[in-house]
Amino acid sequence: MTHSIKVVIPMAGLGTRLRPHTWSKPKQLISVAGKSVLDHVLDTLSTLPPDWQIELINIVGYLGDQIEAHIRSRYPHLKANFVIQEDPRGQSHAIYLARQHLSGPMLMVFADTLIETDLKILAHEEADAVAWVKPVADPRRFGVAVTDAQGCVRKIIEKPQTMENNLAVVGFYYFRSAEALISAIEEQMQRGLELKGEYFLADAINIMLERGLKMRTEKVDVWLDAGTPETLLETNRYLLSNGRGNNHLAAAREGVVVIPPVFIHPTAEVINSIIGPYVSIGAGCRVERSILSDSILEDEARVTDVILENSMVGRQAHIQRRAGMINAGDQTQVLL
Repeated sequence: MTHSIKVVIPMAGLGTRLRPHTWSKPKQLISVAGKSVLDHVLDTLSTLPPDWQIELINIVGYLGDQIEAHIRSRYPHLKANFVIQEDPRGQSHAIYLARQHLSGPMLMVFADTLIETDLKILAHEEADAVAWVKPVADPRRFGVAVTDAQGCVRKIIEKPQTMENNLAVVGFYYFRSAEALISAIEEQMQRGLELKGEYFLADAINIMLERGLKMRTEKVDVWLDAGTPETLLETNRYLLSNGRGNNHLAAAREGVVVIPPVFIHPTAEVINSIIGPYVSIGAGCRVERSILSDSILEDEARVTDVILENSMVGRQAHIQRRAGMINAGDQTQVLL
């Protein structure tokens, strides 16, 4: 028997914490370890039961045409819908805008965090909903799941003031009934449950829990953030260290010293340089007489006579005769 599941991915935010890169592209299309952040998110869906049919519900806004073009090009086999959220008013608002596409089981996936999990568990899921969580040392800057002795979720609390509940929700949810979630969001809006003009998903979930929703948690060991340059570089380090590099291919280049782990796209041209560790070089890049470590170069970037670390260089940017750390957006030129 074939099952279908809707996968809602809100992507309408402005990505202000990742500027200057997000002036010209959505944050979900920034590269990390040889792929866009969105590609890594969609890789997680490959662990769903093999007979499940996926339908993407993409909530887009700022520069959303780029996201649609990317998905249409890279994932033509996936059924995909695109809903525009012109005025980002929170996660619940995004889901509500997509209500005409939502029925039956659904996943809610935030596209600026990456997790490692096996979604095959959903083939035999008995709970009405699942919240993926990670225990953290200090939960006060996260949303947390409060559970009872049986492990059932009793409440979701945004940014708790105390430390006793440390199960941070990681932005990944399963709901058996999308219709039940939409109904809770409608009540959330009627009750005016918002914060600074945004409707948060936690409030809708709490309404569902009040109605008797049976929700459990699923713990993850790996939860990666792609929301700031610093955390994106941390994520790049983790992914390269855990199988996303191509060290052997990269090391085969004449005149190039590679310190693993790295990713160098086969079409990138690297000449007389030292690359690594923790470097990702995108398609069509040119690196000449340079030393790079702990950095990301996006497609068609060029660097010449530079020594860079902890740096992000955008698409078609050109950096020349620089040393240290740089954060350059697409098509930037820094030349001497």
